[in-house]
Amino acid sequence: MRQPSVIARRVAAASVSLVLAAGAAACGPDDNDAKGSGGDSTPHKGGTLTVLNSEPQTDFDPARLYTSGGGNVPSLVFRTLTTRNRESGAAGAKVVPDLATDTGRPNKDATVWTYTLKEGLKYEDGTAITSADIKYGIERSFAPELSGGAPYLRDWLVGAADYQGPYKDKGGLDAIETPDDRTIVFHLNKPEGEFPYLATQTQFAPVPKAKDTGTKYEEHPVSSGPYKVVKNENDGETVLLERNTYWSASTDAERKAYPDKIDVRSGLDSSVINQRLSASQGTDAAAVTTDTNLGPAELAKVTGDKELAARVGTGHFGYTNYIAFNPKVKPFDNPKVRQAISYAVDRSSVVNAAGGSSLAEAATTFLPDQKSFGYEAYDLFPAGATGNAAKAKELLKEAGYPNGLTVTLTHNNAQNFKTSPEIATAIQDALKKAGITVKLQGLEDNNYSDTIHDVKTEPGFFLAAWGADWPSGGPFLAPIFDGRQIVKNGSNYNSAQLNDASVNAEIDAINKLTDLDAAAKRWGALDKKIGEQAVTVPLFHPVYKRLVGKDIRNVVISDWTGVLDISQVAVK
Repeated sequence: MRQPSVIARRVAAASVSLVLAAGAAACGPDDNDAKGSGGDSTPHKGGTLTVLNSEPQTDFDPARLYTSGGGNVPSLVFRTLTTRNRESGAAGAKVVPDLATDTGRPNKDATVWTYTLKEGLKYEDGTAITSADIKYGIERSFAPELSGGAPYLRDWLVGAADYQGPYKDKGGLDAIETPDDRTIVFHLNKPEGEFPYLATQTQFAPVPKAKDTGTKYEEHPVSSGPYKVVKNENDGETVLLERNTYWSASTDAERKAYPDKIDVRSGLDSSVINQRLSASQGTDAAAVTTDTNLGPAELAKVTGDKELAARVGTGHFGYTNYIAFNPKVKPFDNPKVRQAISYAVDRSSVVNAAGGSSLAEAATTFLPDQKSFGYEAYDLFPAGATGNAAKAKELLKEAGYPNGLTVTLTHNNAQNFKTSPEIATAIQDALKKAGITVKLQGLEDNNYSDTIHDVKTEPGFFLAAWGADWPSGGPFLAPIFDGRQIVKNGSNYNSAQLNDASVNAEIDAINKLTDLDAAAKRWGALDKKIGEQAVTVPLFHPVYKRLVGKDIRNVVISDWTGVLDISQVAVK
């Protein structure tokens, strides 16, 4: 996933994953769910919530969205078979039923999953939601003109690899059965114990076939959630949501839906958003952001103001920033060179370059520090806080470079505090102490992404980041380290082009587990096993700090998204 601000989208979020957005999440200095600057902190129904964002909601079609846990604003309109638990901290990393009565019933080897819909589910026009609508919603996500959503279904569903969607193939997907209006059955190519997590994606939102308008559907998607779209202008720059009167809280234990209206205004500069939230004048007093963090300078100002500090929400999302190696490029084909760099890295300077310890936490593991991922603490190449230059020099000598070496580090020119020049410079300075001269190659954002994700152009040494599609080790480790996911002609994320039979086999074995706690422990152990090969150098996990307006109540931040859950927010 790419970044949590765009609801954890893949580059990795990112979107967002997120979006995209490790450790326990908090709701602010007092660690409580109700937040405000005084007066009644009890959440009440009514009022208008304003959302101030930098990125417009350009995709409002459930087929095209690539979100973590159903996204933030989209999850107000689209309900799915399952959803994320809307609680603060680690409890929010659990998957729970949404349209379905449970999180799914697998057969013995987790290749068949069955769901039953709750009774009384309705769209915004009062018509009943059926299992056939969910099947159709999934099928239309395969249409080329509606691409962009999570890619798993094409790989997981039997016979889905070449399916082109219902506009071209009226026959539909035989892998999805709907024996009656409330039952839906999925047949998979291989065991997938984490199917309940996938069922939180918006591709599992019901779409009534009679109301499908193809590429124009995003202008007025039919709501199954507590709010309906009444206005969507300038390609998602202005979106207005009002109550769906046919939504029933009795069928939805997760979304609180306190405000009467949600007014989303996007295309704003991040500094302007934080200034408006800080001042909290007029409608901005009842405003939040779902995609804009406080930067280092802004955070310093906020920290010195008691009232503002009380309005900062802190969250952690499964996201890792790291150094990636391409072992097919010399000298990174030599494990001792990779180990030397691992020892030489000064994580303190990297954290400072990322905004300081309030905005970044040093990492020595690829998996984020969260129970749901199966995090197992390890430090295979202990560099201490500021790097171990002596050990790095020793390894370089063993590798045949007693006088050091010169390498090129590719980074993004975007000022994103993740893969940007500041991080690259911190690494350059640290490696110099170990006798490694680092030349910096900065690329513009689009060129950078295209270059590092193409096996034909991938550099030997570059900055990268990855965010989780859901809070588990599976979507974190498999895309980066499963040899069968190396893409020769397209976007490749296995930068080390690692194709280790034992790693691949363990991924398959864990995927068979439907006991997610047991699976998590195995993911943690696998993370350490992969780490021994030194094909990446974990640097840091980001921390998200976001302001809310002074009249905002009931701020909930879970470890699933790491940011405020808009479905829980109330206005004064």
